[in-house]
Amino acid sequence: MVAAGVIVVVLLPFVPLVMWSLSDRWFYPELWPRQWGLRAWQYVFSTAGTQILGGLWQSVGVAATVSCISVGIGMPAGRALGLFDFRGKDLVAVVLILPVIVPPLCVAMGLHLWFIIIGLAGSFLGVVLVHLTFCLPYAVFVMWGIFSNYDPAYEEQARSLGAPAWKVLVRVTLPLTFPGIIVAGLFAFLLSWSQYLSTLIIGGGKVATLPILLFALMGSGDRPVAAAVSIVFVAPAMLALLFSARYLGGRSITGVR
Repeated sequence: MVAAGVIVVVLLPFVPLVMWSLSDRWFYPELWPRQWGLRAWQYVFSTAGTQILGGLWQSVGVAATVSCISVGIGMPAGRALGLFDFRGKDLVAVVLILPVIVPPLCVAMGLHLWFIIIGLAGSFLGVVLVHLTFCLPYAVFVMWGIFSNYDPAYEEQARSLGAPAWKVLVRVTLPLTFPGIIVAGLFAFLLSWSQYLSTLIIGGGKVATLPILLFALMGSGDRPVAAAVSIVFVAPAMLALLFSARYLGGRSITGVR
């Protein structure tokens, strides 16, 4: 019953979106659309909706790139913070959490001037870098928690048996930390996927991700098309969540194969 209740709570907000996306005429205070139709979905998948599909792929590219970079940097950083005590460790933690505490508008506006100077404003790379300022701290903190409970003795045993460094990484470190890597990557992906303000400021309209197009459609007053695009916007995030759920669970680490 609890699981069913959670599913209902999660899916209930999508019911009005689906109804709006399948409506042609729906006026307040009517409970149901006066006329049903597929005009919104035809627009999304038509030639006129090419920009929407382009924004979808642009968003996937940015979020996937940010997720990979966040995990690539977060894993060694989290290992250093989780396994070792050193002077300035608390300062590092404060610096990492600053982009999360400071309002995103302030961070994006501050970086915008520097990005204009070095030529990154309005570019894919510039958007990726500004997203990293918000996503990387979460990845580092997740990996920090994973390595705080990590036993490096497994790696020492593998090295004592003659395993080279790359094999220790592939056969020992990565399998033992894989759930944490998935969580860190998922956090980074979802945070980057939902970024609107930083993308608008740094991208300058040249990097048209799906949130940029969605906000424009919401302001246009065409609610069926906006609802259809909202479903397109939510779908990849839900798929990423379902994909990562396969690798997460309460299994304890019992050994390395």
